[in-house]
Amino acid sequence: QVQLVESGGGLVQAGGSLRLSCTAAGRTIYTYGMGWFRQVPGKEREFVAAISRSGRSTNYEDSVKGRFSISRDRSKNSVYLQMNSLKPEDTAIYYCAGKEVLTSDYVPSGEYDYWGQGTQVTVSS
Repeated sequence: QVQLVESGGGLVQAGGSLRLSCTAAGRTIYTYGMGWFRQVPGKEREFVAAISRSGRSTNYEDSVKGRFSISRDRSKNSVYLQMNSLKPEDTAIYYCAGKEVLTSDYVPSGEYDYWGQGTQVTVSS
């Protein structure tokens, strides 16, 4: 079993930046593709970004392309989401998720196996 813990959320003005971190405990996430999702109360959770096991392949939701960047550090057993040029509509709870995958360059989609508790990101106008 793996536990995912997010950090780095907070309050930022529009146009600002935040860097979210997701650190895994309990086992290595080297064999996992990883993703970030977000959810606004009353709305469905939506995909933000995902990264392959190798870190060489990524995928982004259209509204964050060019502004957000997902990365991972094997030595720290962690995944990151760098968020630049933030907009009020980026306000949400951000969740880290992991999915066991067999292929190193496969970017996971569909259902994920493990989820963190989330970190709040609020962007003021």
